[in-house]
Amino acid sequence: MTNDVVLGIDLGTSSVKVMALQRNGTFYTHAEPLTLIHPQNGYNEQRPEEWVTQTFKAIRGVLSANKISREAVKAIGFSGQMHGLVALGADQQPLRNAILWNDTRSSLEVEAIQTQMGQRYVDITGNRAVEGYVLPKLLWMQKHEPAIWNQIEKVLLPKDYLRLSMTDRLGTDYSDATGTGYLDIAKGTWSQTILDHFGIPLSWMPELMDSGTVVGGLTKTAAEASGLLAGTPVTVGGADNAMGAIGAGVVKEDQLMSSIGTSGVVLHPEKSLNLKYQGRLQLERHALKSHFYSMGVTLAAGNSLSWFRDTFGVGKPFETIVHDAASSPVGANGVLFAPYLSGERTPYFDPHVRGGFIGISNGTTFNDFARAVLEGIVFSLNDVLNLYRQFGVLPTEVIGIGGGAKNKFWAQMQADIFDLPLKVPVVDEGPGYGAALVASVVAGWYPDVSSAIDALVRYGDTYTPIASNRDAYELIYKGYQKLYQRLV
Repeated sequence: MTNDVVLGIDLGTSSVKVMALQRNGTFYTHAEPLTLIHPQNGYNEQRPEEWVTQTFKAIRGVLSANKISREAVKAIGFSGQMHGLVALGADQQPLRNAILWNDTRSSLEVEAIQTQMGQRYVDITGNRAVEGYVLPKLLWMQKHEPAIWNQIEKVLLPKDYLRLSMTDRLGTDYSDATGTGYLDIAKGTWSQTILDHFGIPLSWMPELMDSGTVVGGLTKTAAEASGLLAGTPVTVGGADNAMGAIGAGVVKEDQLMSSIGTSGVVLHPEKSLNLKYQGRLQLERHALKSHFYSMGVTLAAGNSLSWFRDTFGVGKPFETIVHDAASSPVGANGVLFAPYLSGERTPYFDPHVRGGFIGISNGTTFNDFARAVLEGIVFSLNDVLNLYRQFGVLPTEVIGIGGGAKNKFWAQMQADIFDLPLKVPVVDEGPGYGAALVASVVAGWYPDVSSAIDALVRYGDTYTPIASNRDAYELIYKGYQKLYQRLV
């Protein structure tokens, strides 16, 4: 039927968003906010139960607002925030709040992993340990919450708990599993070596599946709560970065994806496993079967802009702040900003460094500060791009998604600083769109995900580097590169 849809559910950090996608590319979205819990500095948690209630609310919202019948929904796909720890007890209910990707409480546990396993850990996982991964969070619980630790029966990632609540089926996919910190990336299995070393039972781990696998049908309870039909096919889903790359059509090795959301990501598709990065860039299994991707992360990208607005521009819309920034010249009249509000991931892997402004004078204006924030975020992503170039990865174009691509001024800034053309997808709905494309294969619309991408991913605006800006930024960036050592 022409009005049939598939749903792409994107469980983010600040909201859960549901996309209803028709075969002709028409789509509708509805989002519901999520509550962030900060028990103390560096702690970031959420209630898994809220993910479920808000997702059902968002599904009902998109169906109702667009007069979509429950019979029209043919399949459901998932994208989820990575790295979150959801510990379940014997009744498959959460034992505590989920500990999120941006939680930094486990720095001592990261040091212990590095000290005890060293290069062996990198060889198995393809990565170095970081606070974001599930493994150090588990070790923190083992030490600080033994009563909860002793009740654990299963350990899930955020989207997998949400899907469990909708299907009563446990499981995870390879793209999300890589972000736990205990997947053998070459074998595609949970690493018995790592789990045994740290006293973590293999029985806690869910079954591993490909992202497009139908894990089951919607339960009667979930159907009643969401307004859908019981038995609607539900896929395993994938990690948000993997699904974001699919939704943006970033599948070729001469491409990079630049994503500016709460965090910032530079992602590179890898058609085969390449362990050359040695943990300096994150290496992940993809939501595309037998594919991989690598990425570098800056922890506070859009979050830096939000902090700046909430601290210095209360009441100003983000669009106004970006407009203000555009009236300051390239280089923000000498002001530089390091966006290390939550520490920094790539290339420093330092949870303790903090951000800062330098170059302030009596003549510095609000607009200069605003431009410095935008430039600092892009400079931090350029750190990742430069690291790729050191490894011989020489992309010919960047695909921009997220807030940094939706604003023309900020998109042009990325092209100038990266010294690469930047293309923006016509549909920039990020991971939710990728989840819907995966679901479209289950619905029988396309034979595989690549065919769905070919049919439904198109590009609109393209930004080419402006020579004068590029040359100026090349010099300014050299000053930015010295900031980290000044702030340590």
